[in-house]
Order: sequence, then structure tokens, then C-alpha cells
Amino acid sequence: MEMHDPLNVTSPQNHPGESGPAEDRAPDGEDLAALLGRLLEQVPDRTQKELATQAGISYPTLNAWMNRTRGTSRISPDVLRSLVDAFRAWGVAITPREMFEAAGRPVPGRADEERETRLLRLYRQLPEAKQRDLLKFAEAMLRDAAAAVRVSRVS
Repeated sequence: MEMHDPLNVTSPQNHPGESGPAEDRAPDGEDLAALLGRLLEQVPDRTQKELATQAGISYPTLNAWMNRTRGTSRISPDVLRSLVDAFRAWGVAITPREMFEAAGRPVPGRADEERETRLLRLYRQLPEAKQRDLLKFAEAMLRDAAAAVRVSRVS
């Protein structure tokens, strides 16, 4: 009986937590350029330039992704989400999972965890004095939110 090398598997493998319905996944092997091209074909009255504008990215950047002359590994999750939002605004059915997978990026977890990670990353980039200011601001926001809740309960 022949043993197969687990590192040389030819069938697609799913990692735990990444499985999902087939309609929520990009076709096998579809990279970002192919996905964007396929989605743009669904809205023939729209152009790459309009997509770039709608998504808030530069046209040369989008064009380079579509021509595969620029890598996609450093695209921020916010940009990938803005592309999804742009297509959805045009009536195209696309999920964040499809966009992230086509870009070769890990599918994000819950949005609140991403916001926390982003906030921590920004906080760490600030000088110490600005970190203190941010903490004071956050504490003030929390007090205001608590006061608003108390007021709404009284009303």
C-alpha cells in the first residue's frame, strides 16, 4: 500500500474555521485580478477607473493589481472591504471572504477584534505623550457614553 506525502496533496485543503458554503468562496485558483475582472464584467457600464474612485484607491494601483504587475499581499483589509462595498453598491453579489481569499489574505475574524488590533497598532506608533492623551480621550468618551445611558434610562 502506497503512503501519500501529506505535504504533497493535490486536492484543495481547508484550514479549521475557513470552510464555508461553496457560494461564499471564490472559484478555485481565482486570484484577485481574475475576481475583479469577473466582477467588473457583471457591471458592463462600470470601469476600472470608477471602481478605483468608488473604493477610494488610486486607479494606477487598481490597474496594477488587475494586470498582475503589483503584488496583493500588502493590501490592507480596509481596502479589500472597500472593494467589496463598491461592488455591492453596484448590485454585485460578493462576500468579504471571496475578496480576501482571492487576494491570498486570511479571512478576517470578527470586526470588533480587528478594530481592537488596529487601535493597538496605532497606539503603539504614537509617542508616549500622545498615548497618554489617547487614554484620557478614551476615558472621557467612556464617561460620556455612561452618562448618555443613564440619561436615556431616566427618560
